[in-house]
Amino acid sequence: MVVMSTLENAARTRAGADRGRRTIVSFMRRSGKLDARLARAWSEHSAAYLLKLDQAPAGLGVDPGLTVDRGFLETAFGRRAPLTLEIGSGQGENVVAAAADHPERDYLALEVYEPGLAHTMLLAGKQGLSNLRLARTNATEFISAAGPGALDEAWTFFPDPWPKMKHHKRRLIQPALAADLARALTPGGLWRIATDIDDYALHVHEVMDADPAWRNLGDERVSLAIEHVGKGTAERAAALPHADFLESTRFPGRILTNFERKGLVAGRAIHDLTYQVVRAGDGELRPR
Repeated sequence: MVVMSTLENAARTRAGADRGRRTIVSFMRRSGKLDARLARAWSEHSAAYLLKLDQAPAGLGVDPGLTVDRGFLETAFGRRAPLTLEIGSGQGENVVAAAADHPERDYLALEVYEPGLAHTMLLAGKQGLSNLRLARTNATEFISAAGPGALDEAWTFFPDPWPKMKHHKRRLIQPALAADLARALTPGGLWRIATDIDDYALHVHEVMDADPAWRNLGDERVSLAIEHVGKGTAERAAALPHADFLESTRFPGRILTNFERKGLVAGRAIHDLTYQVVRAGDGELRPR
């Protein structure tokens, strides 16, 4: 086997303990002041692009009773089309480029930081894109509120690695989110993940490779340390026991951003991982 059974057993144990709703968020609340250019973009384009999911002032949740189902999305986009969800869209370069290249698809970007959302609006507004919507929301709450099969594909590119060992529990990709997303995606739907942190790649494998709701579509062997390291201890990884894992070739729909370019310049390896929702033996998706 490519992935060591010890990691699978550990992941199963953690998954069973973490099926309840997560209360630890994967982001820090911080204010982001908009400069004049971004403030103008927000004023001009938020009505067209921004979905309001939480009526509370500065709320980042989803109102109780709101289900983000196909009907909600058809109303938001004004049509029915395959939907790609980007979890943590940053400055919006990837999702805007994809929406421009694929007008036959709809794209929904989730981001908590207003400057990033405003920059995404700026890019989208310049091209007059009509197949893109944004939401300022906690992704875990949004996906929990998503109806079964509401999404066709999900992207998580370069999530915050939370490098300190004591903060690893705050990493976005967790068993509870994987379970919710497996339900929210159509059968056969994909979750594309990229990171430039080796330890985060190990974390993703631990969460996803042992989960029977997901199939790892990777076809390239990558060697990773099988013990976690963190900020200040990453240099220990080379001397730790390693195992082979399956990862994917670079997703051609992911453009090279300045963020990724900096990682490459720093000598970090880019890990692309692709997982597909699969059916359990009874012919139905594994229940939530």
